[in-house]
Amino acid sequence: MIRIKNNMKRWASAAAVALGTATALVTMAPAQQEEGDAPLASLHAECSLFSPEREEHEASGLTAQARRQYRMSELTVQVVPLLGRAAATRASWGLSSTAAQPGADPQGVIDTHLFQTMKDAGASPAPRTNDYEFCRRVTFDLVGRAPTVERLLQFVQDPDPNKRNKYVDELMARSEWVDRWQMFFGDLYENSFDNNQVRRYNEGRNAFYNYLKESLAANKRYNVMATELLTASGGNTFEDGKLGFVLGGFVTGSPRSGQDIFDQLAANTAEKFLGIAHENCILCHDGRGHMDPLSVWGRKETRLKSWQLASFFSRTSHRRIPVTPGQPNPYYYAIEDNTTFRVDYPLNTTTGNRPPREPLGTLRNVAPEYPFANGGKPNPGENYRVALARFITGDIQFSRTIVNYIWKQFFVRGIVEPANQFDLARMDPNAPPAEPWTIQPTNPALLDALAKDFATNGFNLKDLMRKIATSEAYQLSSRYDGTWKPEYEKLFARKFVRRLWGEEIMDAIVQTSNIANTQLNVVGLERLSWAMQLPDTFRIPAEPLGSFLGSFLRGNRMDEDRRLDGSVTQALNLMNDAFVHTRTRASGTGATASLARQLLNKYQAANNSSLVNELFLTVLNRLPSEEESRTASVALAGASGNTARQQVVEDLLWSLYNKVDFIYNY
Repeated sequence: MIRIKNNMKRWASAAAVALGTATALVTMAPAQQEEGDAPLASLHAECSLFSPEREEHEASGLTAQARRQYRMSELTVQVVPLLGRAAATRASWGLSSTAAQPGADPQGVIDTHLFQTMKDAGASPAPRTNDYEFCRRVTFDLVGRAPTVERLLQFVQDPDPNKRNKYVDELMARSEWVDRWQMFFGDLYENSFDNNQVRRYNEGRNAFYNYLKESLAANKRYNVMATELLTASGGNTFEDGKLGFVLGGFVTGSPRSGQDIFDQLAANTAEKFLGIAHENCILCHDGRGHMDPLSVWGRKETRLKSWQLASFFSRTSHRRIPVTPGQPNPYYYAIEDNTTFRVDYPLNTTTGNRPPREPLGTLRNVAPEYPFANGGKPNPGENYRVALARFITGDIQFSRTIVNYIWKQFFVRGIVEPANQFDLARMDPNAPPAEPWTIQPTNPALLDALAKDFATNGFNLKDLMRKIATSEAYQLSSRYDGTWKPEYEKLFARKFVRRLWGEEIMDAIVQTSNIANTQLNVVGLERLSWAMQLPDTFRIPAEPLGSFLGSFLRGNRMDEDRRLDGSVTQALNLMNDAFVHTRTRASGTGATASLARQLLNKYQAANNSSLVNELFLTVLNRLPSEEESRTASVALAGASGNTARQQVVEDLLWSLYNKVDFIYNY
């Protein structure tokens, strides 16, 4: 409590500079549930996974009982005013008031669709963002880091009209691109999932992590990655990382025939590769009577069709092998396909984690059959999982899903939301669902065009990201001139504000302060320098860094998804955590000198304005407003002696780490 009081006093001395500090996070109340929106009763445990996730953007998209307001809209509304400035300040930042021009996307895949949709809706796009904001935005989005002052100024001063496209290519060639996107795919595939059912141990987690890093570094085509993950067989999950996805479907308490495991593998596959998380519910019961308020597709689905999907895994087995013979722990797994003793999915259980699987008339075993798109069965003698990978990667829903997942990383919300709950009966504008349902994608033509383009161009993740980051739609400002209407959100008529991940915030503090992070020690990996390189989001790093990262809701890759909400704990950590405090100090010499020490050595009192400018450019990647510059300069001018001047610089740096725009990408 004493430390908090002291820091509040310190904060007050710099509050005039920190216009819109981290305390703004405490005002960001979660979206309120609509009147009359009673929660749905969950009939099975797995159904409860979807109850808090039913978020739709169009009021008529779901029945009133199941409808919830989209949370990010509330965050955007509350954060953007804190980032706004007067007209004079906008001019000093180089903010353009010129509307973005459609057609600037070289490929035309994105801008053609989005700007035409805005025009049809009578909505004007936001202005084009300035170079400072674009450089910060795209650097965080592509590589999870802040731009350096040197590269930022070089970019801003570059007269080349094609500099933004060139900078995107530059970023995707950096090793940090691999770090940023291994973190995303680690979240998606739950590479560190480890509980009483699945024990990966450090070796298994690290192997999966290394597989993702190596695949991304090689720019491996996404259909190849998916095929490898779905079809992997081998004798050691500690050594062969691609075995990690199938290992994640292991379930204890499964009937001897393995149906619970087959079901979990089917559920994981449907969610991760096809965006159909509701498959998990259908594996317990037919959709009718259970899925009616959630999904038009789901309410028509049957458990039999889900068993057909699960049957693709019915010849797959997990075999546990102790590292030391005779010792139960630790152990690794072999993933094998057994065509001699295994049979197609049996309907013979009354036990396990799901309701009984009993014969349907004379049907005792369910053969594999792809239940989506145009269906399909394995060829004679074809490995079941190889056939499944062929069906999945050839399905446009496979491309839609990853395009939507990636789109959400850049635009904060997906074209389909929730991103893992596609409703296959609400995709085609030419075959709309019956009222009150509507088409699910906010821009179905764009989604399908991007999905087809992604497949046509070889399932190239970098090509997809390049198209997104070089589009004019991505380069819109988060500020909006004129009256913003809620219905514009689905049009992507402005750039939505994104709160940075905990790992991004930690790395930004390390990078800008020039004080290395020496506490990222991970068993089995070389010493890491950046939080974005971590292979786990839950167990590592341990205290004292774990609680700081955890407060930014980075999830655990098991039962908690990564979230972008704000919280009081985040504000308190930014104000009080030793990780932040030690990096505001003027310390070190030479190349290891901290930012505060470098600025004190570089600028004397006669150059206070230059010191302030460099401080803002380093931490916030922008110049200060006139008011911020004046306030900071007055504080520096009032410091008598070296000790007092050092204290002011440290306080100013601390205040910038606590400004709301430090932890947001806008």
